[in-house]
Amino acid sequence: MEPLAERLRPKTLDEYIGQEHLVGEGAVLRNMIESGHISSFILWGPPGVGKTTLAQIIANKLDTPFYTLSAVTSGVKEVREVIEKAKGNRFFQAASPILFIDEIHRFSKSQQDSLLGAVERGIVTLIGATTENPSFEVIRPLLSRCQLYILKSLEKKDLEKLLQRAITTDVELKQLDIKLEETAALMRFSGGDARKLLNILQLVVEAESSKTIVINDALVERRLQQNPLAYDKQGEMHYDIISAFIKSIRGSDPDAALYWMARMIEGGEDPQFIARRLVISASEDIGLANPNALLLANAAFDTVMKIGWPEARIALAEACVYLATSPKSNSAYNGINSALQLVKQTGNLPVPLHLRNAPTSLMKELGYSDGYKYPHDYPGNFAVQQYMPDALTDNRLWHAQHTPMEEKQYQQMLRLWGERYK
Repeated sequence: MEPLAERLRPKTLDEYIGQEHLVGEGAVLRNMIESGHISSFILWGPPGVGKTTLAQIIANKLDTPFYTLSAVTSGVKEVREVIEKAKGNRFFQAASPILFIDEIHRFSKSQQDSLLGAVERGIVTLIGATTENPSFEVIRPLLSRCQLYILKSLEKKDLEKLLQRAITTDVELKQLDIKLEETAALMRFSGGDARKLLNILQLVVEAESSKTIVINDALVERRLQQNPLAYDKQGEMHYDIISAFIKSIRGSDPDAALYWMARMIEGGEDPQFIARRLVISASEDIGLANPNALLLANAAFDTVMKIGWPEARIALAEACVYLATSPKSNSAYNGINSALQLVKQTGNLPVPLHLRNAPTSLMKELGYSDGYKYPHDYPGNFAVQQYMPDALTDNRLWHAQHTPMEEKQYQQMLRLWGERYK
């Protein structure tokens, strides 16, 4: 027989639990589904909150071809085959066939590129599901063609509603006399993951021989300790754990950073995911205060790719401790954010003539590159000249944070530019 989580998978929006901000009365996804007109979108949220279920509800509701791919098992070849099938199933003004890709963050850039044309031309309507931040894992051209909807971990009231539905409506469980005396342990171990909650419930019930089962915290803890792998450890990665990990590094607490990293490792997290977060932290939080941090984080990432598990955990731990104990600076992070904001505000300002390239005689006649000072021709390999657009000559974007390493860079700028950096 199917697992309990599959038996209870909702078939309609009225059976769907949680995510009221998306599927409640008048909410955006409900309106879209009920209208029958679906645009491409990506569902982002932790495991077990209903991403795949929503896609299946759409498949049941709409009268249009529906294709499913898993990024774990499918490559560019499978994507192209589905797109060709979709072309053959597109009739005149009928809605585009829907392509659902589970774990789309696992698709490589080339695999995601292979989807672009079909999504852009309306050959397929894409629905993607991901547990990872799409800003990091989905290529920008594809992300720009999709709406992004964020699903939240299920709240306690949602999980309690799901438990009641399970014991009163499931074909197997309703034959038993199940009493929910305590649910705190069920809630704690499930972590807002509906699938994990139902897996735990099924484990506890199947371990009892009597038809009358009283579920309390002690029983749940005892059963999980006896069989700790019976529930979905892959769902252990929560955004609050990775947040605690990054904030512990930022806060210079190596003990806490190692603890949260161990939580991710023990929860079955992909080592590459941890390594990527270390690289991001080295750039964002340590930055110019210790440029070697980025080198070490990249070396740890490289070790993960070359050596694999379990030995790679040592390289990750080394990078984790090094980052946590390094001095901190986010001046480069702030600088690029300020620069991006300035570009959005000021648009495409012209490049000063003396900085322009002059590969042709016409460009030279127009003054391109005229007056440019080649720094290496001057004492100290530096010459004062304008590098910003004319309208932005007074703008400062990088502001040093005076760690020992960055102070040297700041003093160098003072020597070269004087008042500009005071």
